[in-house]
Amino acid sequence: MVKKSDVEVKPFSLDDFTQDNEQVMVYDGSMKKVTKKMLRSLADEIGLTYEDADINFTKKLMTAYLKKIG
Repeated sequence: MVKKSDVEVKPFSLDDFTQDNEQVMVYDGSMKKVTKKMLRSLADEIGLTYEDADINFTKKLMTAYLKKIG
């Protein structure tokens, strides 16, 4: 049996049940520039191997895409 004094009560926080905003990349119309550092970090985070040429190509492609939809 659990005593009332053994139960920790704390306020409900929605952040406890959602992903960290910094980890989720969602286009919200404000992103204007893609950096090589950001692409390398993302590739490392999801476990992709890459060459510098891959990062350069992806940066050019993403920058052009953001310009087109922005």
